[in-house]
Amino acid sequence: MTITTTMQTRTGATRAAQSELRTIEGIYRAPGLHWVGDGFRVAGFFSAIPEAARKLNPFLLLDYHPTYEYSPTARPRGVGVHPHRGFETVTLAWQGSVAHHDSAGGGGVIGPGDVQWMTAASGILHKEVHEESYARRGGPFQMAQLWVNLPKAHKMSPPRYQSITSDRMGIVTLPENSGSVRVVAGEYQGVKGPAQTFTKIDVFDVRLNARGKVDFTFPARHNLGLLVMKGDIAINGTHAAAHDLAVFENAGERSLIEAGSEAHLLVLSGEPIDEPIVQYGPFVMNSAQEIQQAFADFASGKFGHLDD
Repeated sequence: MTITTTMQTRTGATRAAQSELRTIEGIYRAPGLHWVGDGFRVAGFFSAIPEAARKLNPFLLLDYHPTYEYSPTARPRGVGVHPHRGFETVTLAWQGSVAHHDSAGGGGVIGPGDVQWMTAASGILHKEVHEESYARRGGPFQMAQLWVNLPKAHKMSPPRYQSITSDRMGIVTLPENSGSVRVVAGEYQGVKGPAQTFTKIDVFDVRLNARGKVDFTFPARHNLGLLVMKGDIAINGTHAAAHDLAVFENAGERSLIEAGSEAHLLVLSGEPIDEPIVQYGPFVMNSAQEIQQAFADFASGKFGHLDD
């Protein structure tokens, strides 16, 4: 068994917080697409760009599914039953619909504008497939999935499931017809997102009109990334295009974004968790012994049961 051990650190976080524009560490192009199961055609940013993964603790994974047209099918595509322990999965939907079921009794369907926030924590089995009516008619599909680490104190908490529908999102309308910010988690301009989190995390779904502007301020010690899903933008004067991931240094607090064309962005910020990370496949813990225990618990049925 090969186990990957890393320590995610808050790079440069000892620098004093500053109010000037935040320094960009790098802008990374989307890697090639690959299939997860037979229903998710994604760009796996963190698996292909390890330097981005190191800079975006507490986020462990960012898989982006750009718009893709699925043909109609009688059998829904997706991913069958599989386990998780020690972290959370967050699925954001913009086009298409996904049905989720898990061994803790959680489940439901998310469609355009909705978010599914599943806390695996002590252990869960789940499956994700295209929702039946969507599968039968086919059509465009666009989503993103995040994995969010849990601190050691909460890795063995009970699993939970948050189904966050679009009508529950906090929305900030930007001035001068610039666009809008949907607050999934965290807070922007006094508007809070509905997601309950274990650590300080901001997840914003941003749409800008051509020549629209938005200004974000995050603590310098919080890690920050921005995925451009559509459009051309300038981030603190640096150009980024569709399917680019911008990763920031821990210097400066403000980020000024200006859209050259209509743009769609995903903004991720979080307080780093300065603990060892040991990951093997679907398990993310703090030591190799805990990973071995996760396998033993899974094999003995402690994650529950779920029909495939």
